[in-house]
Amino acid sequence: MHALQTEGRTALTLRRKYPIWGSVLLVAALIWAFDFATKNWALNYLDGQSPRKIFGNFLQLTFAKNSGAAFSFATRGTILLTIFSIVVILAIGYWSPRVTSKRWGLVLGLVLGGTLGNLSDRIFRANDGTGVFKGEVIDWIHLPHWPVFNLADSSIVVAAVVASYLSIRNVSPITKKHSDDEKHDQKGDQNGS
Repeated sequence: MHALQTEGRTALTLRRKYPIWGSVLLVAALIWAFDFATKNWALNYLDGQSPRKIFGNFLQLTFAKNSGAAFSFATRGTILLTIFSIVVILAIGYWSPRVTSKRWGLVLGLVLGGTLGNLSDRIFRANDGTGVFKGEVIDWIHLPHWPVFNLADSSIVVAAVVASYLSIRNVSPITKKHSDDEKHDQKGDQNGS
């Protein structure tokens, strides 16, 4: 390889480059798995119990079921929320192979994992006979002056914060590749200015 470098030729890079969508799926799978595990834990150990104080009144573990969105918004719109979740998942599936920014890939993975976590509840946790897609989301983390939430909700909120930061910093999710002719024209324009 040193001989190639001294001759001015490029050495072969042996490092394998993974596509961004692979990272999106990995992050989403991890978020979904942790969310699923913690909701099952909450169902087994917190359901029917008094809130457990972890850090006084600052952090409590409080079991709750939510048929609506965050802040108990749209409690009668479970089917609409389910449809919206499916649309979000399909949109991420469409856009993630096109994303070239690792940080935007992280955002998509966080949103996908959080959306899948809550959608799983809506599909599989309808034990009261209300039917498929009408299940309630399990929430268990409680902070003061804030509704009870779960890891899926947290993932989506973190994604929104990171997306806002990336937008403010003007980080594009997709970087267009320029052809050699366009690069040459751009260099000529810069040298001519």
